[in-house]
Order: sequence, then structure tokens, then C-alpha cells
Amino acid sequence: MRVAVIQFPGSNCDEDTVRAVQRVGGQADLVWHREGDLQQPDAVIVPGGFAYGDYLRAGAIARFSPVMQAVERFAADGGPVLGICNGFQVLCEAGLLPGALVRNKGQLFLARPVTVRVDTTDTPFTAAYRKGQVLVLPVAHGEGRYVATAETVQELEQDERVVLRYVDQNPNGSIHEIAGITNARRNVVGIMPHPERAADPVVGNESGRGIFESLVLSPAH
Repeated sequence: MRVAVIQFPGSNCDEDTVRAVQRVGGQADLVWHREGDLQQPDAVIVPGGFAYGDYLRAGAIARFSPVMQAVERFAADGGPVLGICNGFQVLCEAGLLPGALVRNKGQLFLARPVTVRVDTTDTPFTAAYRKGQVLVLPVAHGEGRYVATAETVQELEQDERVVLRYVDQNPNGSIHEIAGITNARRNVVGIMPHPERAADPVVGNESGRGIFESLVLSPAH
């Protein structure tokens, strides 16, 4: 399994994501945002951190990078794509996922562990979990509040496309406690928490390891 990890100027979770993929037996290669060719990966991950142009709106400029055209083609062909934190923001800006991520309620940058529940397991990135499983994952974001039209939220709920949901507390004010979603085809997933920061026993938390193990379990592999 080969995973292309997209690297923007400001990405700071790219190496963590590479190591998380490697821990489950996959191969991960960094792909610079100016590249137009993904080199035929089995999956794509847009990691967290920052992307150039975030001072306008998170992901608003990065979505025009040449690599995103390749990511869009890959997703259109059914390839699995995961966006983590800033990557989630970029995928929404690119139209690969509905809705948007805006400033946190309270206007504060959040960096702490949160509790989330796995609500959908039929995606390439959640198949290793059981529905209803509770995870403790770190967040680190200033624009993590998920918003969408009432019609979009209704579709997400009816089609069981909410992948992760905050429980116990809603740290950023996301509508319906949404911490992650998938597209209608269920091959593109965006999540706000950082599973790559909770995928190694060294850090005392492996809750996020299943995100990467799920790729191994996907039918394509």
C-alpha cells in the first residue's frame, strides 16, 4: 500500500503521518504541493499543520495548488482521500467535502485531547473501528468549527456520513458536534482531530492507529 502525503509550506504533521502509515506496514511518500502527479498511489492524505494563504481563510489558497487538481482527479476515480485538520479545511475549500470550517466558538486556538465517537465505519479510514467506539485524540486548531446549511447537515445525518462526533464536550462549537465527515461516495473523509499524533505506544495513546490500519483492510488491498 502506497500513500501520497501532500506537503504544503507550513505543513507540520506530514512526517508524523508518514510514520503512522509506516507503522501499519504501508509506504508513504511526501508530495510537494506544486507537483501535478501523485505517482499512482493507493491513497492520499492531506495532513495537518498550515497551508500557505491561511491568513485569508484556512485552505482557501492551497486548494488552487497544482497537486490539488491531481487529488481531485484521484478522488473522482474513487481513490481514498483523507484530510486531517488543515487537510480537512483544504478538502472543503476544494469542494471535495461539503460545508466549511470556520473560527472556533470563543475565537481561541485549541490544543488538547478530545473525546470522539466513531459513528460511521464503512469508509476506507474507519473500517478498523467498531461503530460507537470512543477515541481520545488530540486537536490543534483555530478554525475547526464545522458549519453547513441545514439541508447539508440533514443529508449528512440521514446518510450516516458523520464519521466522528465530539462527545462529552464540543470544543469548537461545530454543528451537531461534527468532528469528521465523508462524501456521498464514502471515499473522501475529513476529520479535525489528529490520529497521527495518537498512533504510537511511545506517546501513550494508540487511539488513532485504526485510521491508518483501516487502509490495509479496505477492499482494494
